[in-house]
Amino acid sequence: MAEKILLVDDEERIRKLLNLYLTREGYEITEAGDGKEALELALQEDFHCILLDLMMPEMDGIEVAKELRKEKSTPVIMLTAKGEEADRVEGLEVGADDYIVKPFSPREVVLRVKAILRRSSETAFIEKDSSVKDMIVYEHLVIDNDAHRVLADDKKVNLTPKEYELLLFLAKSPDKVFNREELLKEVWNYDFYGDLRTVDTHVKRLREKLNKVSPEASQMIHTVWGIGYKFEVNEK
Repeated sequence: MAEKILLVDDEERIRKLLNLYLTREGYEITEAGDGKEALELALQEDFHCILLDLMMPEMDGIEVAKELRKEKSTPVIMLTAKGEEADRVEGLEVGADDYIVKPFSPREVVLRVKAILRRSSETAFIEKDSSVKDMIVYEHLVIDNDAHRVLADDKKVNLTPKEYELLLFLAKSPDKVFNREELLKEVWNYDFYGDLRTVDTHVKRLREKLNKVSPEASQMIHTVWGIGYKFEVNEK
């Protein structure tokens, strides 16, 4: 079945252009022209990815993402104008997984969509021997990759796909330090220079979510000043 994408922008010409390119790639596209309509559609139906414009009538992209994250963890790529730097950072902080700056190439949008769908698919549906659970188990944290589930002190932690991928990637290599460029390449699948604050905002959100359930689990993600981040296991 075709993967479903919700395309949200108040400019019809942008929707038509992106619809054309994404349809050619075999995706099933649903369009929305304002934030209110987008949120209603996103909550009613399960999409594989949402392309969400930042500045829109009715509700802006920030509000849509914030409300959506209360109910769903659908991957969100924010579409932003070049001068909206602070808003882009806020978009990441409220749960967007990525952003693309206007004006953009439709081919870049297609590549970003493919990348985020591929990464989500890899972490959610990894095929394993059914007799062997694909799990990472620490004292305060369990990552069940078969079920795509995170438990901190036996309590479920609701993460977005990108937050989950980031945690999984770090936890697979305890005590290894990764710089931001490495994390952008490995977790976001960027083979080009991206905004390093994308990593910082996701680490911040991940820590906050873990801390609400287990302060001990949140402390396992360490900042290595001047370099990047690592997953640290305190051995007793």
